[in-house]
Amino acid sequence: MSDSSSSPRPRRPLARPGFDPATQPWVLANESLPAVPSRLLTPDSLRGTLSQPSTWTLELSRDTDLRYPGREGAPVPAAVLIPLVTRDNGVSIMLTQRAAHLHDHAGQISFPGGRIELSDSTPEAAALREAQEETGLPASYVEVLGSMPPYLTATGFSIIPVVSLVRPGFDLAPDAFEVAEVFEVPLSFLMDPANHRLYEARLEDGRVRQYYGMPYGKYFIWGATAGMLRNLYHLLRHGFEPR
Repeated sequence: MSDSSSSPRPRRPLARPGFDPATQPWVLANESLPAVPSRLLTPDSLRGTLSQPSTWTLELSRDTDLRYPGREGAPVPAAVLIPLVTRDNGVSIMLTQRAAHLHDHAGQISFPGGRIELSDSTPEAAALREAQEETGLPASYVEVLGSMPPYLTATGFSIIPVVSLVRPGFDLAPDAFEVAEVFEVPLSFLMDPANHRLYEARLEDGRVRQYYGMPYGKYFIWGATAGMLRNLYHLLRHGFEPR
């Protein structure tokens, strides 16, 4: 999510979780759900499945009723790019680690993206623009497949995830102000619920927050990013389950 210091918009209050997301109690969130078979994670199969948005079944955010103080009211429209990179050894998902000093989602694992500006003709255009600004990913390497329904976050964003295939051969030039690192995770790992955890944190006011987490090596993918990946799993699993 873009966080330009030159933005003319007034800054909203800082939103920090107030707990260490990676150390809270958790349970395995596989719920006897199967992994998406590797045959359905090829570029051609992904094109076929994602061209049928009417079949998508999604899990809504678990944070829809939990907003950080000062983040109430109408959510800010935003879009992120879910870049499925078609590597020779299998499809992977490109992710970023946000810089630790940013105002929103500091230090978190994220998809490239940000606010939808008035100059953006569509959410897809916003996601492509933001991805190029943040990582240097050229839009000419990106094939947009479709967009998932908006995902509402506790920080007050309504995010449209734009799913895409990305052909290899690109050179990245990450924006050092916003992005600490760009990395990839195998799609097969993220589309296996055996690697999904459901965490629970008790807030200072007594309310309980639940969120998904997907640890991968040194990276802890959680919150909205993990929630959108969970929705992508539900979307893709309909490629092999009877309707």
